[in-house]
Amino acid sequence: MVRRLRLGMVQLNTTVGDFAGNAVKIQEAIDRAGALGVDLLAFPELATCGYPPEDLLFKTRFIEENISCRNRIVQYSAGREMVIVLGFVDAQEDLYNAAAIIHNGKLVDVYHKMFLPNYGVFDELRYFRAGSRVPVYTVGGVGIGVNICEDIWYEAGPSTLQAYSGAEIIVNINASPYHYGKSKQRERMLAARATDNVVIIAYNNLVGGQDELVFDGNSMVLDEKGKVMARGRQFAEDLVVVDLDLEGVFRTRLHDPRWRRESLLGSPKSEVVKIVAAETLSAKPRLPLPAQQVEEKGFPGEVYDALVLGTRDYVQKNGFKKVVIGLSGGVDSSLVTTIAVDALGKENVVAVAMPSQYSSAGSLTDAEKLAKNLGIKMLVIPIEKTFHAYLDMLSDTFKGKPVDVTEENLQARIRGNILMALSNKFGWLVLNTGNKSEMATGFTTLYGDLAGGFAVIKDVPKTMEYKLAEYRNTLAGFALIPSTVLTKEPSPELAPGQKTTDVLPLYSVLDPMLVAYVEEDRSVEQIIGMCDNESLAKKMAKMVDRSEYKRRQSPPGVKITSRAFGRDRRLPITNAFREW
Repeated sequence: MVRRLRLGMVQLNTTVGDFAGNAVKIQEAIDRAGALGVDLLAFPELATCGYPPEDLLFKTRFIEENISCRNRIVQYSAGREMVIVLGFVDAQEDLYNAAAIIHNGKLVDVYHKMFLPNYGVFDELRYFRAGSRVPVYTVGGVGIGVNICEDIWYEAGPSTLQAYSGAEIIVNINASPYHYGKSKQRERMLAARATDNVVIIAYNNLVGGQDELVFDGNSMVLDEKGKVMARGRQFAEDLVVVDLDLEGVFRTRLHDPRWRRESLLGSPKSEVVKIVAAETLSAKPRLPLPAQQVEEKGFPGEVYDALVLGTRDYVQKNGFKKVVIGLSGGVDSSLVTTIAVDALGKENVVAVAMPSQYSSAGSLTDAEKLAKNLGIKMLVIPIEKTFHAYLDMLSDTFKGKPVDVTEENLQARIRGNILMALSNKFGWLVLNTGNKSEMATGFTTLYGDLAGGFAVIKDVPKTMEYKLAEYRNTLAGFALIPSTVLTKEPSPELAPGQKTTDVLPLYSVLDPMLVAYVEEDRSVEQIIGMCDNESLAKKMAKMVDRSEYKRRQSPPGVKITSRAFGRDRRLPITNAFREW
């Protein structure tokens, strides 16, 4: 007899601490999956409370409401034949990152995450105790292993124990944050787990923005040979439903001699238990599943979508409706403004041009053209009179001192004050327009262009910006971001004839060095070997190291590289260590 199981995975966009809202989303997904005759339905890691809850986990009421949310879903499952896997925080003698196994109004069992990540953006050892019990559930005679996120990254982890103890399907629920290139890394790892353990892998991931992090969804089901059978959408909520033929697992195991040897030699260090979650599968006729073909976008589309989703969720989940952006006519502000319109709609984006006597005519023209192309409101507030008023006010104090970067920074700070005044008056969130190359080197003014509530492209290197802008123009079918914006030489326009290259090397030279120093932790000596320019490598390192105090005061922004500033890269401001 052919054994089949209909599996569903819900890519949910949760909000941390919104227990009522998260519960409603979970219930609605249960209803949709029930209508499709799903036998086993999985939700992401910590779906009840959102991920990562961070130090909210130290609050007793937060834990209690999370348990209440889980119990509400248990009650909601009454009368339903499907088995539900739901991520939540379990509180017993300690806290556990857990998965509830729910069936027909009953809490069948709870799995505790065994491998707790404590690197990069993760701090799970700060909050949770690791589990030691490895359950295998049966649903209509089909062996199911359930584990959580990091558990599946380990070659000899719970997935292997579950497979050799009878699991034919591994359901791995996740809150795996995005960075460029990670989806391919995940897929290679999952294919290895599927083939090594001769098991079907159902990898269910969270979607949505949470402060600096973006979760990309992109859930996958891989068969026992490591081939992707179904895939969830990128950066969007989704319900992935697939019919699984378990005979493929059985036949592959029959023909794999490694399987017999491993199962004989295997001696699990952790307790393996077998639990019946549901005796039988639903006998009701099922509707055929609609054809679903989801393609991964790859670069630059996936990065652009991550920035749009991260911006939308940060703005909306924090209760803002509109944003305001200082639009200079340069590529930074042009890209941020375009992303904001895609994220929030043109009616919710206000641009502000703030020209001075050093602003080129082309900059204002480019800003006006972009605003017209996007259909957004643009205010023009010149700063020249205010700048001269500042100079007059400080003339006695500055007497005898040459003009230097101080006067340049005054202009940036005037613009920051104007944006914050508009924010205070109208309730608009200020979107910062600084990029990673500038944040890294400190080529930005504290309390000036560093001001804002959210830094959309904070983790986007300058060279990547141009590729993202060109990609967006390709989608539009015309130069939505004016071509002159993409071809002009970068300049802060804070002094006569000023160019960015007066301070920084070409971005095509700088960005690879920053990747090596910031993201890969390469030494200055190694970077000198890369660029064959000792003075340039040391200058770059000095600028990065001396700007840590600025970055600590910068707004949060979307993480899209393997190592972002902030919670991902943590260095002390006060330190005497030098590589330069």
